Amino acid sequence: MQELRLLCWVALMGLVQACPKLCDCGEKYGFQIADCAYRDLEAVPPGFLGNVTTLSLSANRLPSLPEGAFREVPLLQSLWLAHNEIRMVAAGALASLGRLKSLDLSHNLISDFAWSDLHNLSALQLLKMDSNQLTFIPRDAFRSLRALRSLQLNHNRLHTLAEGTFEPLTALSHLQINDNPFDCTCSIMWFKTWALTTTVSIPEQDNITCTSPHVLKGTRLNRLLPLPCSAPSVQLTYQPSQDGAELQPGFVLALHCDVDGQPTPQLHWHIQTPRGTVEIASPNVGADGRALPGALAASGRPRFQAFANGSLLIPDFGKLEEGTYSCLATNELGSAESSVNVALATPGEGGEDALGRRFHGKAAEGKGCYTVDNEVQPSGPEDNVVIIYLSRTGGPVAVTTGEGVSARQPPGLLLLGQSLLLLVLASF
Repeated sequence: MQELRLLCWVALMGLVQACPKLCDCGEKYGFQIADCAYRDLEAVPPGFLGNVTTLSLSANRLPSLPEGAFREVPLLQSLWLAHNEIRMVAAGALASLGRLKSLDLSHNLISDFAWSDLHNLSALQLLKMDSNQLTFIPRDAFRSLRALRSLQLNHNRLHTLAEGTFEPLTALSHLQINDNPFDCTCSIMWFKTWALTTTVSIPEQDNITCTSPHVLKGTRLNRLLPLPCSAPSVQLTYQPSQDGAELQPGFVLALHCDVDGQPTPQLHWHIQTPRGTVEIASPNVGADGRALPGALAASGRPRFQAFANGSLLIPDFGKLEEGTYSCLATNELGSAESSVNVALATPGEGGEDALGRRFHGKAAEGKGCYTVDNEVQPSGPEDNVVIIYLSRTGGPVAVTTGEGVSARQPPGLLLLGQSLLLLVLASF
């Protein structure tokens, strides 16, 4: 029914509309053609016949393609827009062209392109986007183009390609991607492997070269030696501490994010507390604990001190610092995250840990430390709870996990005012 309505609408439009004044329209080889090339046009003209299947707007002065630019021509199969001055293709400019088979956007200045519009162009067989200023292609840009046979991306400003970018293009037989300033780092190695093994024709491979790093400048991608590459991994550890012999109100909680990966991952802390969310790009302090330039800290020392070695210190830890602490490591191959829930409770009063489990505290006679009985047992890896017991005496401190694993820790005394505090850490 919808298809019938579309055809009726097209027939009506063909009766009431004429060809735009500056264009030539007619039928050739069974196709309705509108030729608007070489007309010095600065916008897509209105008034096209509704049954136009081929439209040429090449060699004009179009600066952009706005939303709905081709709404009048839903049956369009070929669209030629080469040699204009197009810098931006807005979302919705091409989305209505579900029957389009050939699209030429080459030799423009496009840097801002609505890649999501391509998701509607499942009939597309030819896509020419060469000689533009594209710097980035989303990984899912071509996810719907299973009929695409020829793709031209050469002479752009592409520095890298997301792994799997060309995987959906099952009909692809020709790819032109030479003369782009590729960064020959770990993120491009997948493309080198793919290009050497694919049956897709990739011409001018001598001109698919590295621009950076400097030591690889000019190196052909197909001759690039293997690089030591690995995705990030993280391990989050924690330790409460008391600085020096003199006890002060509160204590310092130290978290450490041990990061591995190549290239060296960038570390980021995400902290969710009762006060709200805190995002920290590590480091935000120098070795002396003072804020680095650009880090906000009225006192010179941020409330959460992230060091370059992966440590996070929270001095004078209290109830307002309870919450979830996550470290996120990212490099060009991916990311990894580890989190820990932190909560405080006073022994003897009981309460809930950061995951909502009830517990209560009681003194263990003769052992100089406190113990806790969990009323809810861990039910899976996500419920692993680490409970640290703190001694009032100089004796050792027992550390027990929710799975019954115990260890020994140095003695410690965590005081906030006159209350002995129990630190509960729920890690996942």
